[in-house]
Amino acid sequence: MHCIYFPPEVGGLESHVYYLCRGLVERGHAVDMVTSRSLPGAAAHEVRDGIRISRTWFPLRRPAGWITFSLASTPAFLRAARGADVLHAQTFASVPPVACARRLRKRPMVLTLHTSHFLRLARRRLWRPLLRRLVREADHVLATSVEIAEVAEALAPGVKVERIVNGVETSIFRRVEPSLPPASGRRVIVPRRLFEKNGVEYFVRAVPLVLESEPLEAIIVGDGPERAALERLAAELGVTDRVHFLGARRHAEMPGFLCSAEVAVFPSLLEATSVAALEAMACEVPVAASRVGGLPEIVDESVGTLFEPADPRDLATKLIALLRRDLREAGKRARARVVERWSNARLAERHVQIYADLVAARGGKAGG
Repeated sequence: MHCIYFPPEVGGLESHVYYLCRGLVERGHAVDMVTSRSLPGAAAHEVRDGIRISRTWFPLRRPAGWITFSLASTPAFLRAARGADVLHAQTFASVPPVACARRLRKRPMVLTLHTSHFLRLARRRLWRPLLRRLVREADHVLATSVEIAEVAEALAPGVKVERIVNGVETSIFRRVEPSLPPASGRRVIVPRRLFEKNGVEYFVRAVPLVLESEPLEAIIVGDGPERAALERLAAELGVTDRVHFLGARRHAEMPGFLCSAEVAVFPSLLEATSVAALEAMACEVPVAASRVGGLPEIVDESVGTLFEPADPRDLATKLIALLRRDLREAGKRARARVVERWSNARLAERHVQIYADLVAARGGKAGG
């Protein structure tokens, strides 16, 4: 496998790929991951939960950096691909090194399209020919939402894209003891990295509106370039004592934080299928989310609520209404839905079947 980011990086993509790899190892398969040294101090080579990881040089977190890393990681991926049965590109920027190995090693290739970055770039005329070529390189294409699948199929007519929602490790994300003491009012959590596309600004703007009806306390778990501006906004709106920025936390800490809140809020402006929203649901926490991307595919009124993106008033109205409902029953339904449809066990089994079918189609037999 090849992926730009991998733990100890924190995020939905990183969580999905890590637990998929671990699930494959638990089923007796050998997994090599080539990724970036995006965090200082990350080991160049290590074995984690049976996953053999190689990290290569990474210049910067923007498209030019992804492209540079992609090309520079090709030698490492070619080495890792020796003896592999299947090659898997976990982002569109992973395609060049994986496609190179596909040609040299004569092995089938899978591509998964995950993120809103793909959707954003697909809207740009100059990027569309490149993205079309990348999508056509793979023998099997997966997408984590209907929207991403439809965009990919429109880019590359004739290519069939399978929708496969990201999975959740339901043995870890479940109801646990809260990490925070009880709130004085109604507590909600916003588990979002602080980037513009995640729309946290509109949540902060909604807080004074919610406070007109409910004694709200909000905890924001995540960090990013928008943090200083969001803290200033909270001060300008007079809600500093009601909005608490906890910064980035380890993935293993998240069940306790999620279970400290009554509702999880996802005010995204762009979104594929949010792993973080599924993790909240797995912890029996109802979700209030923007009506964008793949979020309406996982959230409805039986497990939470949807509001219009970039609309603080609609966010506040829908959140107030949700807080006045039977949250315990909504949370139970949310977990049952994740366990039934989006557990990592189901995700891993489907990937094993895809890999086996591709190997069989080439007249080979997977080594496992």
